Amino acid sequence: MLAFVGAWLIPLVWVIGNAFLSKAMFSGSGGSWTFTLSNFERVWKAAPFGIYYGNTLLVTAAIFAVQLVTLTLAAYAFARIPFVGRQAVFMLFLVQIMVPPDVLIFSNYRTINALGLLDTKLGIMLPYFATSFGIFLLRQAFKQFPYELEEAARMEGSSTPGILLRIYVPLTRPIYLSFAIVSISYHWNDFLWPLIVTDSPDNRMLTVGLAMFAKSSEAGVQWTDVSTAVLIVAAPLLIGFLLFQRQFIGSFIHSGLKG
Repeated sequence: MLAFVGAWLIPLVWVIGNAFLSKAMFSGSGGSWTFTLSNFERVWKAAPFGIYYGNTLLVTAAIFAVQLVTLTLAAYAFARIPFVGRQAVFMLFLVQIMVPPDVLIFSNYRTINALGLLDTKLGIMLPYFATSFGIFLLRQAFKQFPYELEEAARMEGSSTPGILLRIYVPLTRPIYLSFAIVSISYHWNDFLWPLIVTDSPDNRMLTVGLAMFAKSSEAGVQWTDVSTAVLIVAAPLLIGFLLFQRQFIGSFIHSGLKG
C-alpha cells in the first residue's frame, strides 16, 4: 500500500516542485532551489483564470443545489409513494447508470442547440440536473426508515415537505455528504462536455481553460507554467480533502446500505 501511495504521489510532488521553484531550476539553466510565488502571478495574468474560477464555482454549485432537490424528491417518491409502474420507472432510472455519459453527448448537444443554450452556463448544467446514481443511493437509505416514523410525524400534523426536511434529510446526512464528494469532484474536473458546448472565455470552465493555456504559444513546453496552472485548478479539491478527509472517509463508511 505504501508503495502504491508513493507511486501515486510522484506526479503530484513533481507538479508542486515545478510550481513553487524557479523556472531556471527545471529548464536546465542552473537555477537554485529557491521558493517563489512568481510563477502563480505570471500564470494568473497570462490567462483569465479568475473568470474560469467563477464559472466553475457557479456551475458546480448550481448543479449540486438542483441535484439535491431533484434526487431528494425522486428518492422519496420511489421509496415511499406507491404508484402504478413504480418499479418499471425506477429500473429506467437505473439504466442511466449503465450508460457512459460520453454516449449521450451527441443527443445532449442537439437538445441544447435546439433550446438555444449553446455557449451558456445553463447549457453546461442542464444535462446534470437529475442524477440516477444519487436517486438510487438516497432511495436505498429512505427505504430503511420504518413507516411508523413517518406516520407518527403525520399524526403530529407534519406535512410531506416537513417530514422530508425534519426526518429524512437529517438522518441521511452521510449519504448527502458522500454524494456531494462525487458530484462536486466530477463537475469540477469535467472536461469533454464543457469543451463541446462552450466557445467563449466568458463561459469557459477551469479544465477547458487549462487545456487552452497548455496549448497556447505563450506556455509552449514551459512545464513550470503548465504545472503551476494545473496546481491552480486542482488546489481547491486538494485543500478540501486535506481539511475534511476524516469527514469524507466517515461519510462513505456510514453510507453503507443494506437491501
